[in-house]
Amino acid sequence: MYEIGVNARFEAAHKLSGDFGLANRMHGHTYLLEVVVRGERLRNDGTLYDIRHLYSNVKHIVRDLHFRDLGEVPGLTEINTTAENVAEYCWERLASALRGQGLHSLVVRIWENPQVYAARDDLL
Repeated sequence: MYEIGVNARFEAAHKLSGDFGLANRMHGHTYLLEVVVRGERLRNDGTLYDIRHLYSNVKHIVRDLHFRDLGEVPGLTEINTTAENVAEYCWERLASALRGQGLHSLVVRIWENPQVYAARDDLL
């Protein structure tokens, strides 16, 4: 199995609903969006996938989230903006662009800080 990955940072604010203590108040994070794609075969040019395209797709997502209240982002307005749900949102956006490209799986990690992340890891 081969894999490639890219990372991008964004600043965003959110507040959680439920039993999250102080996180129920508006607060912000310097998020890291980490994306890994895996596949079993390399293309004729020796690559798994064009990393420039992967990075471009990640940058589009980051551009839509940067300096935003996540609770106001289309696709996130009706859900609790936990790291798990933000990872799901990013996974779905990326998966639609990556399906049919000969890739096996996609992993999306949303790091809220250097010690804490949530991830979605699934087959394409």
